[in-house]
Amino acid sequence: MIRALWTASTGMQSQQVNMDVIANNLANVNSSGFKKSRADFQDILYQTSKAAGTGVDGGEVPTGIQVGLGSRVAAVQKVFTTGDFQQTENELDLAIEGPGFFQVTLPDGTDAYTRSGAMKKDSTGRVVSSDGYPLFPEIVVPENSTSITVGPGGTVDVILDGESTPTTVGNIELVRFGNPAGLRSLGRNLYSETPTTGAPVSGTPGEEGFGSLSQGFLEGSNVNIMEEMVNMIAGQRAYEVNSKAIRTADEMLQMTTQLVR
Repeated sequence: MIRALWTASTGMQSQQVNMDVIANNLANVNSSGFKKSRADFQDILYQTSKAAGTGVDGGEVPTGIQVGLGSRVAAVQKVFTTGDFQQTENELDLAIEGPGFFQVTLPDGTDAYTRSGAMKKDSTGRVVSSDGYPLFPEIVVPENSTSITVGPGGTVDVILDGESTPTTVGNIELVRFGNPAGLRSLGRNLYSETPTTGAPVSGTPGEEGFGSLSQGFLEGSNVNIMEEMVNMIAGQRAYEVNSKAIRTADEMLQMTTQLVR
């Protein structure tokens, strides 16, 4: 019975992490470019009382006896499916139609990557993220520009005051990874590379392996509220079942202590 107590407790701990992941997904249902996470579970150690294949009375044991000791969370993985596009008509809102990430430079000089294309201009005209991190390669919009046009291939053209011919001020590049699920979440819709992602590969939007850009749109979260609610209900029921197993094991222990010979 003591083993059942500890085994069921691991199930409750696993479901608690599952609920934490689901709650974070739901909390970010309106976060631009947010990618939902999924908890993966696995069984843990087994206690072997009799090994399969053990010889006995001229034969052998066909299956043996193994009792599992519970479950644990093996991984919490980001799911990089594309979210729904939302039209904003803001000339610096950009959505990536397909694979790829925008690259920004953090204050310490390191690189970070994001799917959120809610770009702004800072006081110097640089195109930056909502937190003020400049886009890389750096793009500076002249102060006397009256409109900005971003093509599907990342070309940034502006119309200068008093002119009718567009002027190209830069080109937006995208970055992709061989294993985007290995990216480390930094918060603020940012990711950083890890040894498991592979080296970042830069390229032009619309080329092979990279999505194209859509100006005036934002990619929404890929969280499906109905799916998360169903997962939450299933997780809650699994938590309740494990707590019931603990109560049942406790009652069995109580019966044992009350035995009278």
